Amino acid sequence: MRSLLWGAVSWIGAALVATGCLAQAPPAQSVAPQTSIASSLPNNGDLFGARAWLADRGVTYGFVHTTEALSNVAGGIKRGTVFDGKLETLIGVDFGKLAGLEGLTFYSNILQLHGDSGPTRNLVGNLNTISNIEALPTTRLSELWLQQTFLGGLASLRAGQLVVDTEFLFSQYFSFFINSDWPTNPAVNIPSGGAAYPLSTPGIRLKVDPTPQTTFLLSVLNGDPAGPGLNDPELRNRHGLNFRVNDPPYLITEFQYRYNQDPKATGLAGGVRVGGWHHFGTFEDLRFDTNGVSLASPLSSGLARPLRGNDGVYAVLDQQLYRPAGGDANSGVMVFSRAAYSPPARSLNDFYLDGGIVFAGLIPARPGDSFGATFLYSHMSDRARGLDRDTQLFTGLPVPLRDYELSLEFTYGASIVPGWTIYPTAHLIFHPRGNVPDPNSPTQPIKNAVVVGVRSVMQY
Repeated sequence: MRSLLWGAVSWIGAALVATGCLAQAPPAQSVAPQTSIASSLPNNGDLFGARAWLADRGVTYGFVHTTEALSNVAGGIKRGTVFDGKLETLIGVDFGKLAGLEGLTFYSNILQLHGDSGPTRNLVGNLNTISNIEALPTTRLSELWLQQTFLGGLASLRAGQLVVDTEFLFSQYFSFFINSDWPTNPAVNIPSGGAAYPLSTPGIRLKVDPTPQTTFLLSVLNGDPAGPGLNDPELRNRHGLNFRVNDPPYLITEFQYRYNQDPKATGLAGGVRVGGWHHFGTFEDLRFDTNGVSLASPLSSGLARPLRGNDGVYAVLDQQLYRPAGGDANSGVMVFSRAAYSPPARSLNDFYLDGGIVFAGLIPARPGDSFGATFLYSHMSDRARGLDRDTQLFTGLPVPLRDYELSLEFTYGASIVPGWTIYPTAHLIFHPRGNVPDPNSPTQPIKNAVVVGVRSVMQY
């Protein structure tokens, strides 16, 4: 199966060239943020006209700078405050405008990560995301790909350094929140967390839009963006330049149906996504060794039973409950939910569920503001809980039993000017990391935590 990725990438490379002749494609969109602080700057933030000159020739760029301060004020591993930042540099090239190669586009996203690497590592020790910009400080290549559209823009092929969390298992309305991220399942069930922020890996992606309301996605990627090792995956692939292609592949597919997304529509907007994934690698049984004996037993070989492959299925729901007169699909009152399941024998998080509600544009004096609440629930595998019971039996120590982690977030988004938003936020984390021992007191679980802070997002 390891040769699958090489063959697929080679095929896609040829296809990107060949399919360019099949049909005219619609023009590529600019990568510059649609809402930008440039609108509040002299000459629209383009003093010498270079940005407009490049855009006319198919070259667009943008920057997104996110900074935050988050404090753990109770529970967790320790109290304290962390400061984090992420600068995204986005570059897009439309080769139709630049060189007459219709439908062929290029994209890159380079991250400059700075600060204290987030509250998870330093303060709380949780599994569910608290901040979706948490990462070790570094300069990192995120995405770098070529894409060819064909069939009149109804389909596209993409190949290069990819992530999946921007298209797969993505919720239209969840993205408002600070903890919106690649779900805990599959993040803890795939080597190195898979091709999701902050890691990426070589792969291919096929997208087909049979109708304006439906989309089919299929992606095949290298199955471990960092490679084998016991230390932090972000250290094993510190700058996003490993370009690994020899690991067992990871395949993910998704079908999407959406409705009333047009700004002129008057009905309630929404969408449904269903999908699944398979990893072709070898995984370890969470409780039993190669002889079927508990890994906690003194008679155990200490070698976990190898299991072939791992899988997951998921669904995503976005639904607008109230659409103001003249409002678009992202205004009014909106709810969302994501659910995912993986086999418990090899998956630490076998069931995941999140959901929430967002209120946007409902304050007449503050039409650009939004606020909402969300929850993230991760159930720990019964196989892992069984190992904890075995540990109690064989050692006599009252170690905690893993059960679940539940996170709550309450956030307000205050628009300062178009392109700059401030987010005061508060988080409650129950049973961090699924009720595991506190490193400071091994017979007691990590205490429930309370995290508060503020985030700033500036787009240009």
